[in-house]
Amino acid sequence: MTPVRKNSILRRVKDITLSTTLGLALLNGTVILQSCGNSNDSEYEQTDEEKPAFGKGVRTYITETSPGNFKITDETEVDPKLAGAIVNYADGHRDTLSVEAARRLVQADSSTRHYFHNPAAYHHHSGLSNVLLWGSLGYMLGRSTTPRYANEQQYSSGVYNNPQTYERSNRIGSSISNSRISRPSGGRSGFFGGGRSRGFSS
Repeated sequence: MTPVRKNSILRRVKDITLSTTLGLALLNGTVILQSCGNSNDSEYEQTDEEKPAFGKGVRTYITETSPGNFKITDETEVDPKLAGAIVNYADGHRDTLSVEAARRLVQADSSTRHYFHNPAAYHHHSGLSNVLLWGSLGYMLGRSTTPRYANEQQYSSGVYNNPQTYERSNRIGSSISNSRISRPSGGRSGFFGGGRSRGFSS
């Protein structure tokens, strides 16, 4: 039988302890990195619980009138599952955007993102994300159902191709905003924050 030295056993115990400590440290570092990444992403991404739900939906028809400039030509009230936008581009192609796809676009665009996170930096323009935000679909994308800024009526009326379309869509917008059946949890400010349910102001 080969004798076992005491020093050899101690070295093995130290090696096991060291490797366990390093493994735990690496594991904790990974968790910390993941939590940091999640906290950064949460500024612009919401969980399903934080997204408002509506009893009514809207389908918005948008036309690119000139390169980079868009107008809403029609809106119809639909089941929330059918809500979204149909976009006709100047070059002849067409896109169909679900509510989720439209929401991602509005969250990613610098001007519409700034509107919710840094209102002083918001500069309204006639790009697609702004038209999505200020039409009736904007309520389903997270726009507050209570006007919070001075120029909201001007922004809303300006995204429609004519006053008649705006007036007709005004009633649809009121119906959509009043059909909200849930609000963001936790009362957080930001993209989905704030506002009691109220009609589309004219």
